[in-house]
Amino acid sequence: MGRGHMPIGRRERARQDKRERIMTAARELFAEHGVSGVTTQRIAHRADVAIGTLYLYASTKAELLIMVQNEKFAAAIDSGLAAANAAVGQGLLEPVIALVRPVVECLREHTENGRTYLHELVFGDPAEPYRQAGLALAGSLEDGITGLLTHNEHIDPADAATLARVITAIIHIGTTATLYLHRSDEAVLADIRDQIHTTLTPHHREALTTRSTSQPSNTLEKGTS
Repeated sequence: MGRGHMPIGRRERARQDKRERIMTAARELFAEHGVSGVTTQRIAHRADVAIGTLYLYASTKAELLIMVQNEKFAAAIDSGLAAANAAVGQGLLEPVIALVRPVVECLREHTENGRTYLHELVFGDPAEPYRQAGLALAGSLEDGITGLLTHNEHIDPADAATLARVITAIIHIGTTATLYLHRSDEAVLADIRDQIHTTLTPHHREALTTRSTSQPSNTLEKGTS
């Protein structure tokens, strides 16, 4: 054992084991039946813990959903950031879409769960720890988009942050609106792409206007970076 590492006590190991069993049970049941088709009692039963024990880890079904979805959301953001970094240099739009795609796919993996998750983050108690973690993830998504936009010399940091909030609002509506529930992921992503393209077009035009006339004009997808 490395210096400075303290062994985990039996009580803490038991606590971690119960938390993992609860998370696994909640993850499986939400995936199988959706949040509306699952009760906390059913999750406790599958996790083989008493209902009172479950409430020590999450006091409501919504908190259990947030616990589960936070893990998925974090993984989707990490995947998107890696894809976006690989797409840097392909223009203003492509890196943003590369970041957005796995996030949209995550939120639509089970549309009811994704909608409920975003609703709980926006309208639930922001002081609740699991919601705080989810809101921090949403903030990291905005920060990632902001960073991509600031690669363009014609977008200052303040405008980039505002545009990032607009883009996350587009994602939110595109993945939660009842009107779009029965669309395929690709149809939803295409619509989100069109909206982001329109949002960023004025900045692309400004870049083209200020370029030297000796430089070729390219499309938004392949133009300014």
